[in-house]
Amino acid sequence: MKKFVLFICMTVCCALSANAQAQIKFDKQTHNFGSFPETEKIHKTTFTFTNVGNKPLIINQALASCGCTVPKYTKAPIAPGQKGQIEVTYKSDGTWPGHFKKSITVRTNGTVEMTRLYIEGVMTEVKK
Repeated sequence: MKKFVLFICMTVCCALSANAQAQIKFDKQTHNFGSFPETEKIHKTTFTFTNVGNKPLIINQALASCGCTVPKYTKAPIAPGQKGQIEVTYKSDGTWPGHFKKSITVRTNGTVEMTRLYIEGVMTEVKK
């Protein structure tokens, strides 16, 4: 009987601790810069997120799909209910006019470990 009670107690403790996790929720997952001339070299946007879980949220990594996209993110743990930001800078050098779509992969300690954010737009060629 003691083993059964101990088993039940351990099962309940494990179940409760499994529910206690961080959870990230972004205000948006895609940003469209619209159309801009190739002479405009730098474009920035900010993705805001909230920790809707009940444990501190840690962003382990934010990786861009190419070197022209640079993410800068909150390094400190985000407490439950608090907000954080990922600022993304797109550096165009004007060599590839047309539509572009880049991704930023965000890895966290949350219930969803990986989230993809996207930036896109259309760089127009300037007539010379």
